[in-house]
Amino acid sequence: MRVMLVDNDRARSALLDQALRDAGYDVVARVSSQSDLYREVAQHQPDIIIVDLENPDRDTLEHMRSINRNQPKPIVMFSAQGDRDAIASAISAGVSAYVVDGVDPKRIQPIINVAVARFREYLAMRTELEDAKSQLAERKVVERAKGLLMKRRSYSEEEAFAAMRKLAMDSNKRLADIAEAIVQTIDLIG
Repeated sequence: MRVMLVDNDRARSALLDQALRDAGYDVVARVSSQSDLYREVAQHQPDIIIVDLENPDRDTLEHMRSINRNQPKPIVMFSAQGDRDAIASAISAGVSAYVVDGVDPKRIQPIINVAVARFREYLAMRTELEDAKSQLAERKVVERAKGLLMKRRSYSEEEAFAAMRKLAMDSNKRLADIAEAIVQTIDLIG
């Protein structure tokens, strides 16, 4: 597994780097939090990001949020801050595991395993949500197209749906695409 390590303390970073390598990880980059983390992730393509900072600042959390939105990766954050606000900010920025009170080399492997498992669960839920939103949007356009056909052609609901379904099958297109074309056409001609 390819790891990008974010740490402002070179000595601590070197110890964590060695612990990761001893655990069988490939550390592909060691960067400071002042780096453009989004660009660093794009360049190095790590499988996981480990952030070890005493006090993660707003810029670091904003980088995490941007990474999570556009090129999601599991993120483990080690921090000295254990207050609820700091933890909530890190989690909302996309951090998969937040660990207080430093890094113990013996705990690295299980912490990473938990972070990866939580990240996969998060991605699955995110995908389900996007699919549900897409299906709802398609259903809305189909219902709108049916309504327009019922009004314009004096079709019953069943006739409007059957006409759209037949056109979709005859043209080898999805029902939602046909419905969208109907809506656009009727909107265009008024």
